[in-house]
Amino acid sequence: MNGFTDHWWGLASALALLALAAWIADWLTTRIFRGTVRRIAQRTRSTWDDRIIERKVFARIAHTVPAAIIYYGISPALGVTPAEAAQATDFSAILIAWTLVRRVAASFIVITLAVAFSSFLNAVNDIYNETYPFAKSRPIKGYLQVVSLLAYITAVVVVVSILAEKSPVVFLSGLGALTAVLMLVFRDTILSLVASIQIMSNDMIRIGDWIEMPQANADGDVIDIALHTVKVQNWDKTITTIPTHRFIGDSFKNWRGMTESGARRIKRAIRIDMTSVHFLSDEEVERLSRLELLRDYMRRKRAEIEEYNRRKAEGLEPDVVPEVRRLTNLGTFRAYLTEYLRTHPQTHKEMTLLVRQLPPGPDGIPIEIYCFSNDTDWGRYEAFQADIFDHVIAVLPEFGLRPFQEPTGADWREAGGLHPSGAPSAP
Repeated sequence: MNGFTDHWWGLASALALLALAAWIADWLTTRIFRGTVRRIAQRTRSTWDDRIIERKVFARIAHTVPAAIIYYGISPALGVTPAEAAQATDFSAILIAWTLVRRVAASFIVITLAVAFSSFLNAVNDIYNETYPFAKSRPIKGYLQVVSLLAYITAVVVVVSILAEKSPVVFLSGLGALTAVLMLVFRDTILSLVASIQIMSNDMIRIGDWIEMPQANADGDVIDIALHTVKVQNWDKTITTIPTHRFIGDSFKNWRGMTESGARRIKRAIRIDMTSVHFLSDEEVERLSRLELLRDYMRRKRAEIEEYNRRKAEGLEPDVVPEVRRLTNLGTFRAYLTEYLRTHPQTHKEMTLLVRQLPPGPDGIPIEIYCFSNDTDWGRYEAFQADIFDHVIAVLPEFGLRPFQEPTGADWREAGGLHPSGAPSAP
């Protein structure tokens, strides 16, 4: 009885010493080794070692040391050697414990190395994004995630083979029969991988691009491009996550061309009341001819019209009234707006600039302004566009024009003999 007790007491003591050795090794590697590596990295000028430390690559590798001590130390602790275990015909509790501890320790080492390798790939992605200026247009995160996925799959196969004590070749040989199942399980991964390759090769999207995908309720900047998903931060600061393969199958708008061109389009119309369009009188012609933006235009058009009318009158009989050309307030207004936009410091001088008349309808004559701002910033662009139409609306009375607007409540009250405030109008 005392021999039995002494035997188990010795085993417990040996296991306690093994656990203590593993704990000390873990403490030394995590505190001393990691601290030394961190201090060395801080003294170097390069940043790649800092990124590896930030991703905790060394911290994860350090955890393999106590597992290795347990793997190799369990044999002397239990008094069982691999040769004895291979020749054993009966499985005692000690032999089962020895086998289980070794397999679990080896599996832990494999999984930890796979996690450390994945962290290293993340560090590589960080280093790539910081080092190369074209990283936004050529991200490699999706490809690194594929490598990481393969590493995890390999780790799982190795762990299963360790736990089952079978060669990994046995499990790999059975994957052929599971191809259809694997294709179904990894369908999204395969689609995303193909989509990532097409996106990168065709330079369809980059980090920082402003994209619109209405079917996904996405309208904002691309903040992350991964293997399976693309993250878009919308203008309301919400995040929309879109499967990568949808950028191949669905349509979307990328505003990068606008940003790179340095110009942003303004396309907006104001509707003119058709009853306010008329020929200019002599007094209006004289008055408008004094405006700086119209001086050259009015001089040129008046000379052109006078010459046309003179030639036409010479070919008619004295008793025939000729159909003469005359200036209209709407045509002169379009010429004024064209010159106003052409001389404005915020319009892009190398892009299309038009002031055109669209087909009239029951809501008036649309006069559309089509030009480009030389500032793509959203706030300044909107302010410039608003300033243009503030001026357009304010200058209409100078040309005897009225904007078309549907009657409001004040219009109906005034038509009914009431003051717009609601009080009866003075007789």
